[in-house]
Amino acid sequence: MRIQPIPIPDRPGAGGTRPREDDLVAGLHAAYTAATAGIPGPGLSLARFHRDVCAHTPSARAEAWALVDGEDDGGSGSGGGGKVAGGYALSLPTSDNPHMAWIFPLAVRPEQQGHGHGSALFEHALDRLRAHGRSLLLTDTPVAGPGTPFARARGMTVGHVRARNVLDLRTADWTALRAMCPQVEGYSLESWIGPATPGLLPDLAAVMAGMNDAPRDGDVGDIDYGIDRVRAYEERIPDGEETCYTTIARRDRDGAPAGYTRIFVSTDRTGGWADQGDTTVSREHRGHRLGLALKLANLFLLREHEPAIERVITWNATSNAHMLAINEAMGFVLFDEWNDLRLSL
Repeated sequence: MRIQPIPIPDRPGAGGTRPREDDLVAGLHAAYTAATAGIPGPGLSLARFHRDVCAHTPSARAEAWALVDGEDDGGSGSGGGGKVAGGYALSLPTSDNPHMAWIFPLAVRPEQQGHGHGSALFEHALDRLRAHGRSLLLTDTPVAGPGTPFARARGMTVGHVRARNVLDLRTADWTALRAMCPQVEGYSLESWIGPATPGLLPDLAAVMAGMNDAPRDGDVGDIDYGIDRVRAYEERIPDGEETCYTTIARRDRDGAPAGYTRIFVSTDRTGGWADQGDTTVSREHRGHRLGLALKLANLFLLREHEPAIERVITWNATSNAHMLAINEAMGFVLFDEWNDLRLSL
């Protein structure tokens, strides 16, 4: 086995490297999919994997490595004469938190496990962090899965625990949901489908900054939600073969953006899943039940336009009692729990 880099061009197709890159990315995605087959919930499509794991953004550089055997299978997953047996990817922030790196995935195909390949990949990743001058490694893995003991045996510790909760739209009490929707005096809601238009970017950036109040460890700094970052994020949504439903709250007297929520849906509606993205209300606008109003309005919008969607899954830190209470009131139930893991170098 050898560990080799996966070329990630600054632009898709740049330098003629994209075909080989695609082949290796597909192999790493296949290894990740096989290694996580036992984890319930929606899968991660190749398009999203390519967009979110193996591509640069204005705010982070990506680095990916493939564990390749010595036999050429001649098909998908081969990279310069071998089959991808596993690998890992790093996200290296550039516009904030320059001391940090995120590793996802680190995976070895099931038939190749038990031979020390995972340990070799982990040590290789630590060497790459040191080469980039990074001192903090972050990742997450299911509490009940093999990833947690693997990480803890290598010195990683648990920072936060996050719950995945699910709302089953097939059995939801829609009458009760509409009855609980609060009428928030002094604020109006505005919704749209798909990425934000250029005119909405400043408002979206303003409310996204509220996510910096979410629970986190003290040595992880604020995320820079600048206009360029938000614009690039919106432009890349279709690259993951996704669309989204967004609702924003505005204060009536001056139109100031007060909060937002968003739900993502794959364009092929795979498995009937939707993914609840961020929900936040800016600090000066809290205390008006805007979070519940936003989530319910956006859920009704989704229900109107996406009758094939059966379940919505969401993530929250188990310490975020306020948002968990909102989800519970809406009918979300616990699906599983994940550990946020960290290692200081």
